[in-house]
Amino acid sequence: MLREIRPAIILLLILTAITGLAYPLAMTAIAGAIFPAQAQGSLIEKDGKVVGSALIGQEFRDDKYFHGRLSATLAPDPNDSTKTVAAPYNAVNSGGSNLGPTSKALADRLKEDVDKFKGENPKAAVPVDLVTTSASGLDPDISLEAAQFQVPRVAKARNIPEEAVKRLVASATQDRLLGLLGEPRVNVLALNLALDRTAAK
Repeated sequence: MLREIRPAIILLLILTAITGLAYPLAMTAIAGAIFPAQAQGSLIEKDGKVVGSALIGQEFRDDKYFHGRLSATLAPDPNDSTKTVAAPYNAVNSGGSNLGPTSKALADRLKEDVDKFKGENPKAAVPVDLVTTSASGLDPDISLEAAQFQVPRVAKARNIPEEAVKRLVASATQDRLLGLLGEPRVNVLALNLALDRTAAK
């Protein structure tokens, strides 16, 4: 009996060592050597301190900053473990709101957000990604249209010309992947850091 089981046990241990230890360590080492910044989380620094990641959005509420896509991520309520509370861009609990197109709560929130944005920039149509959440709740980017929509508010809050803010948006815009895939997008954290650098000059 042991003679029949022994090859299976040896094979299990060998495959576990290869696929569970050697392969992951080799891939981690190769990724760290070829793409060191990405392998460490695509971290963004300001004055030598990490302020975020290019891959995970952050919440900006101040009018002088561009606002990112809404996040529906949640976290346990510290006062009642049986409930959850909003925790925007919570990477531990990535996910969407699960509200469907027939949800009254979703329709009411959308109407409220659209009305708020129309008050901010009545001449332009509200871009859809400013009032909807992504599936992950962690989206760090907004569309070029969403960034351009916010230019008047940011320029007014910072008391700088709109043209200067538009130039920053243009310089922060990332093109389609390989010129074909996706749409032009703007990383909100990178754009807001560029705004702060410009204001500091």
